[in-house]
Amino acid sequence: MDRHHFYKKMQGEGNTDYEIYLNTRTLLSCQGDFDELCNGDELQFQIVHQIQELLMKLLAYTLLDIDTYMQTEDTNRILTLFKRVYRLQEKMIQLFSLLDTMSPKEYLEIRLKLGGGSGQGSPGFKTLAEMGKPLWGSFKSNYLDKHDLTVEKIYDDDYTHSDAYVVAEALADYDELFQRFRYHHLQHIQRSIGLGSKSLKGRPVQLLEKGLNHRFFPELWEIRNKMTDRWTSQYGEVRDSLNR
Repeated sequence: MDRHHFYKKMQGEGNTDYEIYLNTRTLLSCQGDFDELCNGDELQFQIVHQIQELLMKLLAYTLLDIDTYMQTEDTNRILTLFKRVYRLQEKMIQLFSLLDTMSPKEYLEIRLKLGGGSGQGSPGFKTLAEMGKPLWGSFKSNYLDKHDLTVEKIYDDDYTHSDAYVVAEALADYDELFQRFRYHHLQHIQRSIGLGSKSLKGRPVQLLEKGLNHRFFPELWEIRNKMTDRWTSQYGEVRDSLNR
C-alpha cells in the first residue's frame, strides 16, 4: 500500500458538514506526524491518552451538572447523570487494555519523547481530584443538613432507602470506580516499566500508590466500619458455624 496516500486520507479534507461540526481537521492533527513517530505504538499511546482527557472533560462537566441538581434535590436527574459518569469511568479503565499491548521496549522509546511527563500532569485528572470536596459539600448541605440528617441516620439509625441514601450510594459508586481507575493505571505502569526501578523512587508512581488509599467521600466508607463494629459488639466477632 501507498502509506502516504492513506496517511493523507486519515486526516480528511475537512470540508463536509460532519468534519466542520466535529472540527476533525484540528482533532486529527493533535497527534504527531506519522513520519516522526518513534515506533508503531506511539500513535496509540497519544490517542489513548487524548481520549482519556476528553472522557475526563465530559465526566467533569457532568459532575458540575450533578452538583447543580443537588441544589434542588432533583434526585432522578442526579441518578440518571451518574449512570453516564459510571460509563465514562468504565471506558477510561477499559482503555488501559489497549496500552497493555505495548511492549516494555517500545514504551521506553516513547518515554524519551515524554520528557518529565506523567499522568500526574493531566488537567482532567487534576480537575476531578478537586471536585470531591465541593460535591460532598453540596450533598451534605442539601440532603443531610437541610433535613437534620446524618450519614449514620440514613444508613443505620433511620434507614429507609431514602433519596439521601440513594444519592450517597451513587457518590460511593463514583468514588469506587475512580479508585479502580487509579488501580488499573498503576497496574499499567507496572506492566510497562515496572514499579521497582531505582529511577522511579520518589517519582509520580509513588504519588499514584499513595492515591490508592485516598477516598473522595471517606464518611461513606467509615459508616460501614461503624455499622460492622456495632453488629460485632452485639453478635460477636466469631459467629457459630452453621455446620453444628
